[in-house]
Amino acid sequence: MTKQVFLPDDIPAVGKKILEEAGLEVVVGSGRDHEKMKAEGVEASAVLIGTQKFDADIMDAMPNLKVIARNGIGYDAVDVDAATQRGIYVVNTPKALSGSVAETAVSELLAISKNLYQDSKAIHDNNWNYRKAHPGRDIEGKTVGILGFGRIGQQVAKKLSGFDVKVIAFDPFAKDVPGVKLVDRETIFKTADYVMVHLPALPETQHSIGADEFKLMKNDAFLINMARGSILVESDLVLALKSGEIAGAALDVFEEEPLPVTNPLVALENVLLTPHIASNTVETKARMAVDATNDIVRVLSGKNPESAVNKIDKQLEKRLIKSRFLISRCIM
Repeated sequence: MTKQVFLPDDIPAVGKKILEEAGLEVVVGSGRDHEKMKAEGVEASAVLIGTQKFDADIMDAMPNLKVIARNGIGYDAVDVDAATQRGIYVVNTPKALSGSVAETAVSELLAISKNLYQDSKAIHDNNWNYRKAHPGRDIEGKTVGILGFGRIGQQVAKKLSGFDVKVIAFDPFAKDVPGVKLVDRETIFKTADYVMVHLPALPETQHSIGADEFKLMKNDAFLINMARGSILVESDLVLALKSGEIAGAALDVFEEEPLPVTNPLVALENVLLTPHIASNTVETKARMAVDATNDIVRVLSGKNPESAVNKIDKQLEKRLIKSRFLISRCIM
Protein backbone atom coordinates (compact mmCIF):
# COMPACT_ATOMS: atom_id res chain seq x y z
CA MET A 1 0.00 0.00 0.00
CA THR A 2 1.28 3.49 -0.89
CA LYS A 3 2.11 5.54 2.17
CA GLN A 4 0.19 8.77 2.53
CA VAL A 5 1.47 12.22 3.54
CA PHE A 6 -1.20 14.58 4.85
CA LEU A 7 -0.81 18.35 4.40
CA PRO A 8 -3.48 20.31 6.35
CA ASP A 9 -2.22 23.39 4.45
CA ASP A 10 -0.74 23.27 0.99
CA ILE A 11 3.03 23.68 0.59
CA PRO A 12 5.25 24.90 -2.27
CA ALA A 13 5.41 22.58 -5.28
CA VAL A 14 9.08 21.79 -4.67
CA GLY A 15 8.14 19.99 -1.45
CA LYS A 16 5.30 18.01 -2.99
CA LYS A 17 7.61 16.98 -5.83
CA ILE A 18 10.05 15.44 -3.33
CA LEU A 19 7.25 13.40 -1.77
CA GLU A 20 5.79 12.27 -5.08
CA GLU A 21 9.19 11.28 -6.49
CA ALA A 22 9.65 9.12 -3.38
CA GLY A 23 6.47 7.25 -4.32
CA LEU A 24 4.32 8.77 -1.59
CA GLU A 25 0.70 9.83 -1.94
CA VAL A 26 0.15 13.50 -1.11
CA VAL A 27 -3.20 14.55 0.35
CA VAL A 28 -3.88 18.28 0.81
CA GLY A 29 -6.48 18.99 3.48
CA SER A 30 -8.89 21.83 4.01
CA GLY A 31 -7.18 23.65 6.88
CA ARG A 32 -6.20 23.45 10.52
CA ASP A 33 -9.49 22.66 12.23
CA HIS A 34 -8.81 19.89 14.75
CA GLU A 35 -11.69 17.61 13.79
CA LYS A 36 -11.12 18.09 10.07
CA MET A 37 -7.47 17.13 10.42
CA LYS A 38 -8.48 13.98 12.32
CA ALA A 39 -10.90 12.99 9.57
CA GLU A 40 -8.83 13.95 6.55
CA GLY A 41 -5.55 12.53 7.86
CA VAL A 42 -6.86 9.22 9.13
CA GLU A 43 -4.73 7.21 6.64
CA ALA A 44 -1.60 9.33 6.98
CA SER A 45 1.84 7.90 7.66
CA ALA A 46 3.23 11.44 7.88
CA VAL A 47 1.84 14.93 8.45
CA LEU A 48 3.39 18.33 7.76
CA ILE A 49 1.99 21.07 9.99
CA GLY A 50 2.41 24.74 10.83
CA THR A 51 1.77 26.23 14.28
CA GLN A 52 -1.50 24.45 14.99
CA LYS A 53 -1.98 22.28 18.07
CA PHE A 54 -1.17 18.64 17.50
CA ASP A 55 -1.96 16.51 20.55
CA ALA A 56 -2.42 12.87 21.58
CA ASP A 57 -6.05 12.90 20.48
CA ILE A 58 -5.19 13.71 16.88
CA MET A 59 -2.25 11.28 16.88
CA ASP A 60 -4.56 8.46 17.95
CA ALA A 61 -6.88 9.35 15.06
CA MET A 62 -3.98 8.62 12.68
CA PRO A 63 -2.95 5.03 13.54
CA ASN A 64 -0.35 4.79 10.72
CA LEU A 65 1.45 7.97 11.74
CA LYS A 66 5.26 7.70 11.92
CA VAL A 67 6.41 11.31 11.63
CA ILE A 68 5.07 14.78 12.42
CA ALA A 69 7.03 17.39 10.46
CA ARG A 70 6.89 20.99 11.60
CA ASN A 71 7.29 23.83 9.09
CA GLY A 72 9.47 26.01 11.31
CA ILE A 73 11.65 25.82 14.39
CA GLY A 74 9.29 25.96 17.37
CA TYR A 75 7.43 22.76 18.22
CA ASP A 76 5.66 23.89 21.39
CA ALA A 77 2.24 23.18 19.83
CA VAL A 78 3.13 19.49 19.38
CA ASP A 79 2.80 17.08 22.31
CA VAL A 80 6.28 15.65 21.86
CA ASP A 81 5.98 13.29 24.84
CA ALA A 82 2.79 11.79 23.41
CA ALA A 83 4.48 11.37 20.03
CA THR A 84 7.52 9.70 21.58
CA GLN A 85 5.33 7.29 23.56
CA ARG A 86 3.66 6.29 20.29
CA GLY A 87 6.92 5.84 18.40
CA ILE A 88 6.31 8.92 16.24
CA TYR A 89 9.17 11.17 15.21
CA VAL A 90 8.77 14.93 15.53
CA VAL A 91 10.99 16.90 13.15
CA ASN A 92 11.44 20.60 12.44
CA THR A 93 13.29 22.83 9.98
CA PRO A 94 15.88 24.76 12.06
CA LYS A 95 18.19 25.64 9.18
CA ALA A 96 15.58 26.97 6.75
CA LEU A 97 14.37 30.19 8.33
CA SER A 98 17.01 31.72 10.59
CA GLY A 99 18.10 34.34 8.06
CA SER A 100 14.55 35.33 7.17
CA VAL A 101 13.45 35.72 10.81
CA ALA A 102 16.57 37.77 11.51
CA GLU A 103 15.81 40.05 8.54
CA THR A 104 12.28 40.61 9.80
CA ALA A 105 13.51 41.27 13.34
CA VAL A 106 15.92 43.95 12.13
CA SER A 107 13.20 45.40 9.87
CA GLU A 108 10.86 45.77 12.84
CA LEU A 109 13.62 47.33 14.93
CA LEU A 110 14.10 49.94 12.21
CA ALA A 111 10.36 50.42 11.77
CA ILE A 112 9.69 51.25 15.42
CA SER A 113 12.78 53.48 15.57
CA LYS A 114 11.60 55.57 12.62
CA ASN A 115 7.82 55.38 13.30
CA LEU A 116 7.38 53.97 9.81
CA TYR A 117 3.94 52.44 10.36
CA GLN A 118 2.41 55.40 12.19
CA ASP A 119 3.88 57.96 9.77
CA SER A 120 2.64 55.98 6.79
CA LYS A 121 -0.81 55.62 8.35
CA ALA A 122 -0.88 59.37 8.99
CA ILE A 123 -0.71 60.05 5.25
CA HIS A 124 -3.75 57.84 4.68
CA ASP A 125 -5.45 59.72 7.52
CA ASN A 126 -4.65 63.05 5.81
CA ASN A 127 -2.42 64.05 8.72
CA TRP A 128 0.86 65.08 7.09
CA ASN A 129 2.00 66.98 10.18
CA TYR A 130 1.77 63.93 12.46
CA ARG A 131 5.51 63.54 11.97
CA LYS A 132 6.27 66.87 13.68
CA ALA A 133 5.13 65.63 17.08
CA HIS A 134 6.46 62.10 16.56
CA PRO A 135 10.13 62.22 15.49
CA GLY A 136 11.98 58.96 14.98
CA ARG A 137 15.25 57.87 16.55
CA ASP A 138 18.63 56.88 15.16
CA ILE A 139 19.91 53.44 16.09
CA GLU A 140 23.56 54.36 15.54
CA GLY A 141 25.40 54.25 18.86
CA LYS A 142 22.59 52.41 20.61
CA THR A 143 22.81 49.09 22.48
CA VAL A 144 20.89 46.10 21.18
CA GLY A 145 20.37 43.24 23.65
CA ILE A 146 19.57 39.81 22.26
CA LEU A 147 17.87 37.27 24.52
CA GLY A 148 18.60 33.81 23.11
CA PHE A 149 21.74 33.58 21.02
CA GLY A 150 21.13 30.52 18.88
CA ARG A 151 20.93 30.44 15.08
CA ILE A 152 18.46 33.33 14.82
CA GLY A 153 20.05 35.48 17.50
CA GLN A 154 23.45 35.12 15.86
CA GLN A 155 21.99 36.01 12.46
CA VAL A 156 20.43 39.14 13.99
CA ALA A 157 23.82 40.19 15.38
CA LYS A 158 25.43 39.58 11.98
CA LYS A 159 22.83 41.67 10.15
CA LEU A 160 23.17 44.50 12.69
CA SER A 161 26.95 44.62 12.32
CA GLY A 162 26.79 47.40 9.73
CA PHE A 163 24.57 49.71 11.78
CA ASP A 164 27.22 50.89 14.25
CA VAL A 165 25.37 49.55 17.26
CA LYS A 166 26.72 47.78 20.34
CA VAL A 167 25.38 44.22 20.50
CA ILE A 168 25.13 42.33 23.76
CA ALA A 169 23.56 38.92 24.23
CA PHE A 170 22.40 36.52 26.92
CA ASP A 171 22.35 32.78 26.45
CA PRO A 172 23.75 30.31 29.01
CA PHE A 173 24.82 27.96 26.19
CA ALA A 174 26.31 30.53 23.81
CA LYS A 175 29.96 30.82 22.88
CA ASP A 176 31.84 34.04 22.21
CA VAL A 177 31.19 35.62 18.82
CA PRO A 178 33.33 38.50 17.49
CA GLY A 179 31.57 41.83 17.92
CA VAL A 180 29.10 40.56 20.51
CA LYS A 181 29.53 40.78 24.27
CA LEU A 182 27.90 38.01 26.31
CA VAL A 183 26.33 39.37 29.49
CA ASP A 184 23.90 38.24 32.18
CA ARG A 185 20.14 38.43 31.72
CA GLU A 186 19.63 41.43 34.01
CA THR A 187 22.21 43.47 32.11
CA ILE A 188 20.21 43.01 28.90
CA PHE A 189 17.11 44.58 30.42
CA LYS A 190 18.96 47.31 32.30
CA THR A 191 21.23 48.59 29.54
CA ALA A 192 19.75 47.75 26.12
CA ASP A 193 17.95 50.36 24.07
CA TYR A 194 16.36 47.50 22.14
CA VAL A 195 15.61 44.15 23.79
CA MET A 196 15.17 41.48 21.12
CA VAL A 197 13.55 38.21 22.19
CA HIS A 198 14.73 35.09 20.35
CA LEU A 199 14.21 32.51 23.08
CA PRO A 200 12.83 29.00 22.50
CA ALA A 201 9.34 28.28 23.84
CA LEU A 202 10.04 26.03 26.82
CA PRO A 203 8.40 25.60 30.23
CA GLU A 204 11.29 27.61 31.69
CA THR A 205 10.72 30.55 29.34
CA GLN A 206 6.92 30.68 29.45
CA HIS A 207 5.79 34.03 30.89
CA SER A 208 9.41 34.71 31.84
CA ILE A 209 9.31 38.37 30.74
CA GLY A 210 6.87 40.48 32.70
CA ALA A 211 6.51 43.35 35.14
CA ASP A 212 9.89 42.84 36.84
CA GLU A 213 11.75 42.90 33.52
CA PHE A 214 9.85 45.95 32.23
CA LYS A 215 10.75 47.82 35.44
CA LEU A 216 14.42 47.11 34.74
CA MET A 217 14.21 48.51 31.21
CA LYS A 218 14.96 52.14 30.39
CA ASN A 219 11.93 54.36 29.75
CA ASP A 220 13.11 55.03 26.20
CA ALA A 221 13.81 51.36 25.40
CA PHE A 222 11.90 49.12 23.02
CA LEU A 223 10.99 45.42 23.18
CA ILE A 224 10.94 43.27 20.03
CA ASN A 225 9.47 39.76 20.24
CA MET A 226 9.90 37.42 17.28
CA ALA A 227 9.89 34.19 19.30
CA ARG A 228 6.59 33.13 20.91
CA GLY A 229 3.82 35.17 22.52
CA SER A 230 3.77 32.88 25.55
CA ILE A 231 7.23 34.10 26.61
CA LEU A 232 5.77 37.49 27.60
CA VAL A 233 3.21 38.31 30.26
CA GLU A 234 1.02 40.19 27.80
CA SER A 235 -1.05 42.05 30.41
CA ASP A 236 2.15 43.34 32.05
CA LEU A 237 3.43 44.52 28.68
CA VAL A 238 0.21 46.44 28.05
CA LEU A 239 0.58 48.22 31.39
CA ALA A 240 4.24 49.03 30.70
CA LEU A 241 3.38 50.48 27.30
CA LYS A 242 0.42 52.51 28.60
CA SER A 243 2.35 53.95 31.54
CA GLY A 244 5.44 54.84 29.53
CA GLU A 245 7.55 52.44 31.53
CA ILE A 246 9.02 51.44 28.15
CA ALA A 247 8.90 53.42 24.93
CA GLY A 248 7.32 50.84 22.66
CA ALA A 249 7.28 47.34 21.26
CA ALA A 250 7.27 45.42 18.00
CA LEU A 251 5.45 42.10 18.22
CA ASP A 252 5.16 39.41 15.57
CA VAL A 253 3.84 36.69 17.87
CA PHE A 254 1.04 36.56 20.41
CA GLU A 255 -0.32 34.25 23.06
CA GLU A 256 -3.60 34.03 21.11
CA GLU A 257 -3.34 33.77 17.34
CA PRO A 258 -4.97 35.13 15.28
CA LEU A 259 -4.76 38.21 17.50
CA PRO A 260 -8.31 39.43 18.29
CA VAL A 261 -8.94 43.03 17.28
CA THR A 262 -10.32 43.50 20.80
CA ASN A 263 -6.90 42.79 22.33
CA PRO A 264 -5.72 45.96 24.17
CA LEU A 265 -2.43 45.88 22.25
CA VAL A 266 -4.30 46.79 19.06
CA ALA A 267 -5.41 50.15 20.50
CA LEU A 268 -1.93 51.27 21.50
CA GLU A 269 -0.07 53.76 19.34
CA ASN A 270 3.43 52.80 20.52
CA VAL A 271 3.21 49.21 19.25
CA LEU A 272 3.99 47.70 15.86
CA LEU A 273 1.95 44.52 15.35
CA THR A 274 2.55 42.02 12.55
CA PRO A 275 0.69 38.72 12.00
CA HIS A 276 3.46 36.14 12.60
CA ILE A 277 5.25 36.94 9.34
CA ALA A 278 8.90 36.54 10.37
CA SER A 279 9.49 33.58 8.04
CA ASN A 280 6.66 34.28 5.62
CA THR A 281 8.71 34.67 2.46
CA VAL A 282 8.69 32.80 -0.82
CA GLU A 283 12.26 31.61 -0.36
CA THR A 284 11.85 30.49 3.25
CA LYS A 285 8.63 28.61 2.58
CA ALA A 286 10.39 26.70 -0.20
CA ARG A 287 13.38 25.88 2.03
CA MET A 288 11.12 24.70 4.85
CA ALA A 289 9.14 22.52 2.47
CA VAL A 290 12.33 20.92 1.15
CA ASP A 291 13.80 20.25 4.59
CA ALA A 292 10.54 18.94 6.06
CA THR A 293 9.67 16.66 3.16
CA ASN A 294 13.19 15.27 2.95
CA ASP A 295 12.96 14.22 6.59
CA ILE A 296 9.52 12.70 5.96
CA VAL A 297 11.02 10.62 3.14
CA ARG A 298 13.89 9.54 5.38
CA VAL A 299 11.58 8.36 8.16
CA LEU A 300 9.15 6.57 5.84
CA SER A 301 12.14 4.89 4.18
CA GLY A 302 13.26 3.49 7.53
CA LYS A 303 16.11 5.97 8.00
CA ASN A 304 16.77 8.43 10.80
CA PRO A 305 15.69 12.05 10.20
CA GLU A 306 18.23 14.87 10.17
CA SER A 307 16.27 17.26 12.39
CA ALA A 308 14.45 15.14 14.97
CA VAL A 309 13.48 16.85 18.23
CA ASN A 310 12.80 13.52 19.97
CA LYS A 311 14.40 10.08 20.14
CA ILE A 312 12.52 6.92 19.22
CA ASP A 313 13.19 3.53 20.75
CA LYS A 314 13.34 1.26 17.68
CA GLN A 315 12.17 -1.79 19.65
CA LEU A 316 9.23 0.21 21.02
CA GLU A 317 8.43 1.35 17.49
CA LYS A 318 8.30 -2.28 16.27
CA ARG A 319 6.02 -3.29 19.16
CA LEU A 320 3.71 -0.35 18.46
CA ILE A 321 3.49 -1.20 14.76
CA LYS A 322 2.61 -4.82 15.64
CA SER A 323 0.05 -3.63 18.20
CA ARG A 324 -1.59 -1.28 15.71
CA PHE A 325 -1.70 -4.10 13.12
CA LEU A 326 -3.44 -6.45 15.56
CA ILE A 327 -5.94 -3.77 16.56
CA SER A 328 -6.75 -3.07 12.91
CA ARG A 329 -7.26 -6.84 12.30
CA CYS A 330 -9.66 -7.02 15.24
CA ILE A 331 -11.65 -4.05 13.92
CA MET A 332 -11.90 -5.71 10.49
